[in-house]
Amino acid sequence: MSYQPPTALPRELLEDESMQRALGAHDFGTVFRMAREHAGISYSKLAAECDIKPERISALAKGTGRITSFDKIRQIAEALRVPGHMVGLAPQPWEAEDAPAGTSPWSAAPMHRRTVLQVATTAGLAAALPALHHAPEPARITASYVERLRERTARLRRLDDVLGGGDTCRVYLGEVQRTKALLARGSFTGTDVRTRLTGLLAEQAQQAGWAFFDGGQPKEAAALYEESRLYAREAGDADLYGNSLAFLAYKTLPDDRRTAVAFARDSCETITARTPATVRALLYERLAWACAVDGQAGGTEAALAAARESLDDAQDGEPQPDWSVWVDRTELGIMTGRCWTELRRPLRAVPALVDALGRYSDEHARDKALYLSWLAEAFLTAGEVEQAAATTGRALELATGVASIRPMQRIAPLVNELRPHGELPAVRELLEQAAV
Repeated sequence: MSYQPPTALPRELLEDESMQRALGAHDFGTVFRMAREHAGISYSKLAAECDIKPERISALAKGTGRITSFDKIRQIAEALRVPGHMVGLAPQPWEAEDAPAGTSPWSAAPMHRRTVLQVATTAGLAAALPALHHAPEPARITASYVERLRERTARLRRLDDVLGGGDTCRVYLGEVQRTKALLARGSFTGTDVRTRLTGLLAEQAQQAGWAFFDGGQPKEAAALYEESRLYAREAGDADLYGNSLAFLAYKTLPDDRRTAVAFARDSCETITARTPATVRALLYERLAWACAVDGQAGGTEAALAAARESLDDAQDGEPQPDWSVWVDRTELGIMTGRCWTELRRPLRAVPALVDALGRYSDEHARDKALYLSWLAEAFLTAGEVEQAAATTGRALELATGVASIRPMQRIAPLVNELRPHGELPAVRELLEQAAV
């Protein structure tokens, strides 16, 4: 057990919902006040350990002022023994020392767009990204070390929930390059360990490829998807191999629809009885999307039904890979609506999208902006111009500042389609918003 400062917050207080909200919002005045009221930690002790003047502590506790310095946030987190992920930071060195047996300071934890961007604003994006510093490489690479790297990959993947590919592609590419170097020069405790690391490399290459695609660099994305397919095949991982084909289908769609559908069908051919439910659903969803873009209504409906059946058949406690765990009924509802929008069936598309988007958090700004663009398109197809304009405006609001080219690729054509209706107040408001 490492040194415990006198201001370390007790576990039960860290688990308090109000405390967690205050930490996530960097509302340290509330944090200090709760530390005194619930843990008996005096303001004088907090001032000494956090290197903040006592009168400043008191003012913060009364709601006056904010802490915005990255260095000070890190210092407070260390003094109060607050795990890094609770305030949008990387795991702190003491977390490895204090972690209970069987746990890892690299384990995945939720991140929120607001928290990441708050830290990024004051300290730069690199400071906001978790776990960018690697643990020392061992003399021999073991299965447990590969598992720690997998946990790190899972944590970094959470960045895609809150940031665009333009912000994350270099981070993910760095992970790919480092894992390649480990495979090239590392000494392994067994061939199975090398195989596991190769599978992880396939997973990392897919994530990096997605980020480059999202950031508007399709050639780099395609190269990474192809690499991923090779690594997945070398590792004998059928699920990752199928996913690499699905990614290739997604990337190929704008240029060659028939080839994209073929890629998507091939990806579904990799499904076996052992394929996890979310992986099956993901592959069928991407087939549905490829069919919809190619105008194949029958193929779309069949693939959506297969995806729905996959989720319905999921067994309680069935392990799902981290890279597909986000696939759920809400996400399937959104894909259903997107597909029917592409097929110009607004009476099917609108209910599915309205229902699913009602459960979809604004924290995922890029994705929600994209999904709202399909809802707006469905409204426009149905002749509901005012609804289309209002929905496009909401999508534009969410897309502002996101480092992804995809939302504006969808929103800009919608704005242009709505221009002829500029006499309507809703459209006029949208055009003014788009001109800012």
